[in-house]
Amino acid sequence: MAKKILIGLLVVLVLIQLIRPTRNESTAMSANHIEKQYIVPENVKLILGKACGDCHSNNTVYPWYAQLQPGAWFINHHIVDGKKHFNLSEFADYDPKKADHKLDELVEEIEGHGMPLESYLWLHPDAKLTETEITEVVDWANGIRKEIQTTYPEAFVKKDKE
Repeated sequence: MAKKILIGLLVVLVLIQLIRPTRNESTAMSANHIEKQYIVPENVKLILGKACGDCHSNNTVYPWYAQLQPGAWFINHHIVDGKKHFNLSEFADYDPKKADHKLDELVEEIEGHGMPLESYLWLHPDAKLTETEITEVVDWANGIRKEIQTTYPEAFVKKDKE
């Protein structure tokens, strides 16, 4: 009986290898990438690349284990969820108020050490942000927020209910 169960599990494991999520890879920088709209200093680009880009852009660098199921499903779930919350590759498509809000969330998450996720850091320890890196990203994000608020003040005016 145990042998049949083991064979059944092995068959299932082999079969699930055929069900693969779509990979999050692009060959070029999106026209809506944050770097196309705002200045991103080289130090911030490096930080965003090592700690944010895999889950919050349209171009994930996949590790070897992303070829195996159910690991790829787990990774794909994180990517889809991450891009839903903040997508560097589609940032220019956000309206000013949403862009400001997304940058405010970015600041809140990294200052509170909520990002990168602990589960990501287990396999990507180099993505752990130092206090200096946190300060650099926070200062940059807050600068972009000021630029957005100055350029689009009408987006931040509260409208009275009629």
